[in-house]
Amino acid sequence: MPLPCPSFRRSTPLFLLCCSILVPVAARAQGHTPEDVEAIEAMESQIARIQEQQLELQKDLMAMRRELAQHRAHLHLPRATAEETATREHAAHEAAESRQLARTGAKPAQLATTGHRHLPPGDVPAPVIGEETPTYANVVGHRDEDMVNRVADNNVGPHPRGSAGAQAAGALGDHGVFHVGPLTVILGGYFDTSAVLENRHVASGTFNYWQAMPFPQNANYHQNNFEGSPRYSRFSVMARGNINSYTTVSGFVETDFGAGAETTNPYESNAYVPRLRQAYLSYDDTRDGNHVLVGQAWSLLTPGRAGIIARQESLPETIESSMLAGQTWTRQWQARFVHDMMHHRLWLGLSIENPATIYDTTGFANNNGTVTLPNGGTATIGANGTGLTESSTIYSDEIAPDVIGKVAWDPSWGHYEAEGIVRFPHDRVFANGSGHNNTAIAGGGGASAVLPVIPHKVEIHLAGLAGFGLGRYGSVLLPDVTLDAQGKPKPLPDAQATAGIIAHPTPLIDVYGYYGMQRSGRSSFSSGGTAYGYGNPMSSNEGCEVEMSPLACTASIRSVQEFTVGAWWRFLKGRYGTVEVGTQLAYSRLQTWKGIGGAPSTSMSQIFFDFRYLPFQ
Repeated sequence: MPLPCPSFRRSTPLFLLCCSILVPVAARAQGHTPEDVEAIEAMESQIARIQEQQLELQKDLMAMRRELAQHRAHLHLPRATAEETATREHAAHEAAESRQLARTGAKPAQLATTGHRHLPPGDVPAPVIGEETPTYANVVGHRDEDMVNRVADNNVGPHPRGSAGAQAAGALGDHGVFHVGPLTVILGGYFDTSAVLENRHVASGTFNYWQAMPFPQNANYHQNNFEGSPRYSRFSVMARGNINSYTTVSGFVETDFGAGAETTNPYESNAYVPRLRQAYLSYDDTRDGNHVLVGQAWSLLTPGRAGIIARQESLPETIESSMLAGQTWTRQWQARFVHDMMHHRLWLGLSIENPATIYDTTGFANNNGTVTLPNGGTATIGANGTGLTESSTIYSDEIAPDVIGKVAWDPSWGHYEAEGIVRFPHDRVFANGSGHNNTAIAGGGGASAVLPVIPHKVEIHLAGLAGFGLGRYGSVLLPDVTLDAQGKPKPLPDAQATAGIIAHPTPLIDVYGYYGMQRSGRSSFSSGGTAYGYGNPMSSNEGCEVEMSPLACTASIRSVQEFTVGAWWRFLKGRYGTVEVGTQLAYSRLQTWKGIGGAPSTSMSQIFFDFRYLPFQ
């Protein structure tokens, strides 16, 4: 039978060690006895341990290189050339091979016929002719940027598992990775089926839409609801090319089935349509520390785990696909430039991003983005989609992109970020025979941190954002602005925050608990006996508490809070990928601004379940 050793470089000590274990077992495997099956499982466990050890060695190598560079700079010594470095590493490699030969008893001739060539640091060893899959080093050490991504020396590092929203594109080992000419293609994603049981009927599935939480006036308040779906199965692909040993260009696209077309229904085909989650191209130069990203990706405001690196966002591990009330995020078009310095410890980022203002027009007559004002004029805040956009959605008028800046710091313990944003809500008012445009200034700032209380075992996550006109950047999607009596945009105060603790008691189990909150201020006026604006104390809340009451229930949201706990168990894990099961308990509470009839509140309790197969992890 063929040699069962994985496709590590055949001249490496790791290959020899693997073969010393695998070859005797392969000779017995033809009988397919239970002992053989156990031996194969033991081999897979041994491979996983070897891969973990290799990653640790790569971490040490990166740290030593940084320390060497610092010492050279301090002593004003010239930087070693690539040839000198390669010569030193060649000697070290030969010494390591000699030690491995002494341990394994292999003959030098076994190494001489492999065609191994030594490359300078940062270059990728070319696969041995005939190998169809890249090695672990090809994938994890494929370029400097990947090493920064995976061994960020902050005791936080990358997300511990490729799951819930924080999945790194690509895999460990050779799963889902192949070469097309000079390009590397990396597959990612998972097959997912989830369900929710809740004590209120909110027809949003496992994506919480808190604004639709019913009050006792609504019959849905008094009904339980169960819904299950596989629509959040996720698929991604990345194509990447090396320009040289430290510069790469890549493209990434990610999709799921979280969108609903006008023909979608739950009664027959459940034909939910694919939606665009992310699609961007990036350029990375790890020698000069410059990184450019253009396309649709997670907003720069989204908290991260290591540096300012795409696909390493710090997101809750929840089954709930809306993640968490108070979570700061969007996925939108952007043009981002990031510069890192101090050996990838200090990161500076600037991004211009697609604006989309959420208007509250409570009390106003709003006809597809044309709002009638109390003085008889009209304010145009947007227009219905046309062409290839959604015809039932009002697309807001915008004069400029949102501008976001961020600084990230990775010391030896923890990851820390601070960010700021400026926005420009814009509309046009026509009154008294003439028209004019209005532009308001909105924005704010925030910070986040990942604290590795017990590195790689227990983490605390903290994040917050506050300012004016920032409602759309929180999971609850509270309004950004309302209108004043003259029709000018009036940014609303907004605050959003999350806190969580995540534990990894074993390599197969994750346990988490989160608290999240988003809160909105109010701005209003009254004219001619009519209450206008958000949170107007003259608005009627009289009908909110009585089922089927004919009275009004305006109920402008003041705050939404969520408490949730959950766990994931990876009960199958091997070269075939990972199969995991998760469950989550969530309690949400919504409070409103006081109006006529009081300040009603409502709540919802939920139980989530999930089965997920990650073939590339």
